[in-house]
Amino acid sequence: MESIISGINDIVWSNALIFLCLVTGIYFSIVTRFLQIRYIKEMWRLLFDGESSAAGVSSFQAFAIAISGRVGTGNIAGVATAIAMGGPGAIFWMWIIAFLGSASAFIEATLGQIYKQLNNGQYRGGPAFYIEKGLGIKWYATLFAVATIASMALLLPGTQSNSIALSMHNAFNVPVLYSGIGVAILLGLIIFGGVKRIGKVAEIVVPFMAGAYILMAVVIMALNITEIPAVLSLIIKSAFHLEPAFAGVFGMAIAWGVKRGIYSNEAGQGTAPHAAAAAEVTHPVKQGLVQAFSVYIDTLFVCTATAFMILFTGQYNVVNPEGGYLVENLPGAKIGAEYTQLAVSAHFPSIGSGFVAISLLFFAFTTIMAYYYIAETNLSYLDKKGNKWLLNLLRIVMLGATIFGAVKTAEAAWMLGDIGVGVMAWLNVVAIILLRKPALKALKDYQEQRRAGKDPVFDPVALGIKNTDQWTAGSSSSK
Repeated sequence: MESIISGINDIVWSNALIFLCLVTGIYFSIVTRFLQIRYIKEMWRLLFDGESSAAGVSSFQAFAIAISGRVGTGNIAGVATAIAMGGPGAIFWMWIIAFLGSASAFIEATLGQIYKQLNNGQYRGGPAFYIEKGLGIKWYATLFAVATIASMALLLPGTQSNSIALSMHNAFNVPVLYSGIGVAILLGLIIFGGVKRIGKVAEIVVPFMAGAYILMAVVIMALNITEIPAVLSLIIKSAFHLEPAFAGVFGMAIAWGVKRGIYSNEAGQGTAPHAAAAAEVTHPVKQGLVQAFSVYIDTLFVCTATAFMILFTGQYNVVNPEGGYLVENLPGAKIGAEYTQLAVSAHFPSIGSGFVAISLLFFAFTTIMAYYYIAETNLSYLDKKGNKWLLNLLRIVMLGATIFGAVKTAEAAWMLGDIGVGVMAWLNVVAIILLRKPALKALKDYQEQRRAGKDPVFDPVALGIKNTDQWTAGSSSSK
């Protein structure tokens, strides 16, 4: 079975997808005139702008939901895996895909806002919605919705719960099944409470979990301040085939850096637009900029923190594609979160492993929570009647996948997760390239209104953007 899964994964994650993601990020960076640099100050301002309403969450709550999806096991176990498979140079390519992906994230999130709609009193949106309304291709929208439900409810939860279970077993010797059941029980208490509860939990947990983890990384960086230039040099040299020790994984550095970068920050994957569409804002670009900023938080802060902790301490192995290891500092260690646990333990032996395990519990749990929200949104797209039994079935399936993922092998869990991410990325990146014009029109309109000293308000009719029912029906967002 694992050989079949591996074969499918190789097809989905061929060089074509890596090339597509890189080229798309470059293209959107150029046509937006590198808004990911020009608008950093504006992104920060908008993060705390606006309030929630009966139909939508606040900008910060939408940001927190998106961050809870972005910041997960990819930031701890995924970074370690990228180093193991592609060497330290993989981190550089994670930075590159985050920088370029920030522009892609802006486009997809803005589209999510433009084409959002009101379902059962709450804003809903995402790729399925903007593919149907913007491109007018119903079958393509349906395909994305089905693929997303399958990915979010079946393939991806196991990646998160598996990492939680393994780290809890390493740190506290908790049986993996017990961890899986515990996570499922906690998840059930939240997802049966609906989207509003997810937003409230995310806005409390996300800042706490990311802050505590980054604080630990800052402490370790301070203790190794003199090593920072050497680590940066190692990352950059390894990324460009200039470090002899890692010459054998030069191509793998790019592939794994992009793959793990997309898995972690989700830029272009099509997940963040679901959270972006739920926000109550006066102009779609506001939430687009907020979501672009969330990519930086995920990769440039959290992933970099993990990478530095691992590289400072030398707690990693690098696999030789031809067999064996190019570097084997940890004989017998499993690829993944264990590297990070050992890295923190090198400085704080009494708390290191447990700290990473608890951090991973928070990171991965909130990610599964975000997965549910995305799956529910796509179910609402397919099931306009809102059948309660289908919603409950989705919840039960996802809880079952969470438990099952905790007890299966890490290799199978990650490959299934990669397949889910890859399929969604293929479908969404093609869609946002075809649907770029409405997002770029919205950006131009926002810029003009800001230059005129106004608080931008979106008028799709004036811009010639059609099928934007929620903005033209006198909704609170358009007032």
